Amino acid sequence: MMIPFQTDPEAPADPGLWPTLWASTLDVLGKVGGKLLQIAIIIAVCLVLAFLLRLVIRRVVQRIVNNAKSKAEVADTVALERSPLADMRLVQRTRTLGTILQNIVNVTLVIVALILIVTAIDPGILGSLTLITAAVGAGLGFGAQNIVKDVLNGMFIVAEDQIGIGDVVDLGLASGVVEYVSVRITQVRDVNGTLWYVRNGEVTRIGNMSQGWARAIVDLGVAPDADLDRVEEIMLDTARDLAKDAKWRTRIIQLPEVWGLESIDGDALVVRVVMKTRANARDDVSQELRRRLRAALLEQDVLIPSMHAVTVTGMDGARRVRGANPPVTRPNAVAPAPPVVERGIWRRKKSSDEEGDQQ
Repeated sequence: MMIPFQTDPEAPADPGLWPTLWASTLDVLGKVGGKLLQIAIIIAVCLVLAFLLRLVIRRVVQRIVNNAKSKAEVADTVALERSPLADMRLVQRTRTLGTILQNIVNVTLVIVALILIVTAIDPGILGSLTLITAAVGAGLGFGAQNIVKDVLNGMFIVAEDQIGIGDVVDLGLASGVVEYVSVRITQVRDVNGTLWYVRNGEVTRIGNMSQGWARAIVDLGVAPDADLDRVEEIMLDTARDLAKDAKWRTRIIQLPEVWGLESIDGDALVVRVVMKTRANARDDVSQELRRRLRAALLEQDVLIPSMHAVTVTGMDGARRVRGANPPVTRPNAVAPAPPVVERGIWRRKKSSDEEGDQQ
C-alpha cells in the first residue's frame, strides 16, 4: 500500500542549491575584496611614504653637496679634489649617510607593511605565531649580532668623520689607503696592493695619518768628532731655506726646529730636526729635507754616516708632542723669527756726588 506524497502549503519553498552557493560566493568575494582593498591601500600608503622620505633625503643630501661645491667654486664633485679637503669629506660623508637613511626607510616601511597586511588578513595570525616569531627572532638576534655591531660602529665611523676615502689609516688589522667606506665594512689597500676588507665591528682603534698635520722627523748622524754646534746651525739654516721656498712653503705649517743631540753611538752623533707639515705632504717634505741636508753638510765637508726619517711611537711619541695647544692645520706664510723686544735693565740710581765726579 503506497502513501501519497503530501506538501505543506504553509512551508517555505526550497530555493535550491545554486542560489545558496551564489550567495555564499558573493559573501566570500566581498570579504576577499575588502581584504585586498585594505592591502592595496596599505601598500600604496607605504609606497607614497617611501617616495616622499627618499625625496626629502635626496633633497637634503643634494643641498649639502651643492653648498660644498659652491664654496669650493667648482662645477662637479671630481673637481673637489682640488678644493679644501673638508668639502670633499663632507660630500662623501653626506652621501654615505643619505644611502644609509634610505636603506633604513626602505627596511622599516617593508616591515610595517608586512605587519599591517598580516593583521588585515587575519588579526589572530600574529597572536598564534607569537612563540614561533619570538624563537626565530632570538635565533636571528644571536646570529646577526655581529652584523648589528658592524652596522652601528660603521654609522658612528661615518657620522663622526673618523676616516674617509683617500685617507692613510692604521686600523690595527690593516694599514693603507682607504678605498671604500660603508656601514658594515671598510676597504683598505696596503702598500703591496692587497685590498683588505675590515669589518667595522672589529675596529677598536683608528690611526688616521691624513687629518690635520704631521711632523717630518729626520735623524742625521755625523762623525763623533764633528762640531755639534756648527752642524745644528747648518741643519737649521737648511731647513729654514726649505720652509721659505715658494714651492714648499704651502706644505709647511710652522718653522722648523732642531731638537738637538738625540743619541750617541760608537760611529755617529745623531741630531734630530723636525718640521711640521700638512698631513699629506710629510713624505715629500722629508725627502726634500734629507736631500738638502746631505748637500749642505757635504759642502761643509761634514761626513754623514747615516740619515733616515723617524716615526716616533709609544710614550716617547706622546712626550714629543710638546704641549696641548691645538694644532694649526691651515698653511701659514713663513715669516722670519719675531724680533726680540729689548727689556730694560735695572740699574742703581746714581747719586748727585757720583754725577759730579763723572763731570
